[in-house]
Amino acid sequence: MIEARLQLTRTDFALDVDLQLPGRGVTALFGPSGCGKTTCLRSLAGLERARGRVAVNQTVWQDDAQKQWLPTHRRALGYVFQEASLFAHLSVQGNIAYGLRRTPAERRKVPHEHAVELLGIGHLLERMPSTLSGGERQRVAIARALATSPEVLLMDEPLAALDAQRKAEVLPYLEQLQRSLLIPIVYVSHSMDEVARLAQHMVLLRAGQVVAQGAVTELLSSLDLPLAQGDLAAAVVQARVQSHDTGDCLSTLEFDGGKLLLVMNRPRAVGTLVQLRVQARDVSLSLSRPEGTSILNILPVSILGMREDGPGQVMVSLQAGRPAHSAAQGGTRLLARLSRHSAQALELQVGMQVFAQIKGMALLD
Repeated sequence: MIEARLQLTRTDFALDVDLQLPGRGVTALFGPSGCGKTTCLRSLAGLERARGRVAVNQTVWQDDAQKQWLPTHRRALGYVFQEASLFAHLSVQGNIAYGLRRTPAERRKVPHEHAVELLGIGHLLERMPSTLSGGERQRVAIARALATSPEVLLMDEPLAALDAQRKAEVLPYLEQLQRSLLIPIVYVSHSMDEVARLAQHMVLLRAGQVVAQGAVTELLSSLDLPLAQGDLAAAVVQARVQSHDTGDCLSTLEFDGGKLLLVMNRPRAVGTLVQLRVQARDVSLSLSRPEGTSILNILPVSILGMREDGPGQVMVSLQAGRPAHSAAQGGTRLLARLSRHSAQALELQVGMQVFAQIKGMALLD
C-alpha cells in the first residue's frame, strides 16, 4: 500500500492530495495539463519538498509531524522521466550496471537478467545510447530503474516524447512489467489510451486536488465524473479468453457480466486476461432481445443512472451481470450514449432491465 498526504504551495498553484494507492499493479495519475500530476509524482519521490506524510509498504519516507524525511537517494524507488536521460558515455550494459551499483546485494529483488528479458533489450547490451531509437532508449531507462530493485516504480509520461510507432513498440513491454512484477507502478499520463490499456487504479486530478480515485473500470463509467461525458466516453471491460474459432477468427471472452464475441486476427491463448474498450457511442439499447441482427453481442443489463450529455444527448450507465437493485457484489459497468429522443421513446428509467447491443469493441492489449 502507498499512502501519501501532500501539500505544496506555489505562487500560482497549490497541491493538496490524500492518496491511498494499491501495492500492486499500475495506478495512473490522470488529468489535464497543469493539474499537478508531475508535481505529485515528484513529491512522492522527494524531488519536490511538499509537506505531509509518505509511506510505502509501511516504510515511512516522510512524516513532517514526526520530523522524518528521507532524501530521494535513500528512498527505494525507481524513476523514469519523459526523456530517457541515459549516460551517453556508458553502453546499455553500463547504464543498467549503474542502477545495480546503487543497490546493496541483499536488497536486490529484480535480477539483471530478468529486467533485460522483460524489456527485450538483450541484443542491445553492447550498444551506445546514441545508436538507439527513442523506444529502445526508454526501455533501457526502465531497465536501469528496475535494476535498483525499487519498492515502487514512478513513471512520468514515459511515452510522451515518442511518436505513435515508438509508443506501440514500448506499450507491450509496460504491460509485461505490470503482469510479471510485484512492484507497484505510479504512472503519470494525460493519454486515456495509455490509462485504459495499462492501469487498474486511477487518481483523477484537477487544479492540484483529487477529484476521484478508485478502480479504472468504475471511474470511467461514473456519470458524476467528466470521464463519462462526451462522444469519446468509454468503459473498460476485463475479460478472459475462453475459446477461439479459427474458421471465423472469432474468440469467446468471459467477463463478470456474461460472454462476448470478438474477431481476433491474432488469437490470444485460452485463459489469457485481456482488456476491452467499449465506447458509449457503440452501445445501443432495446427493451427486448433483438432478433435477426448482425450485432454479435447482446447483453441483458440494468440501468444504473442517466444524465444529460450535451444537446439532445443522454448518457446511460449500465450494469451487466447483476440487477441494479441486487445487493450482490460484482457485475461490469458499461455506458451507452443515446439521443434524448430515443431515451424518451423507450421511456428509460433507472432500475429498468434492458438489452445492450454492442456494435464495436477495441482490444487494448
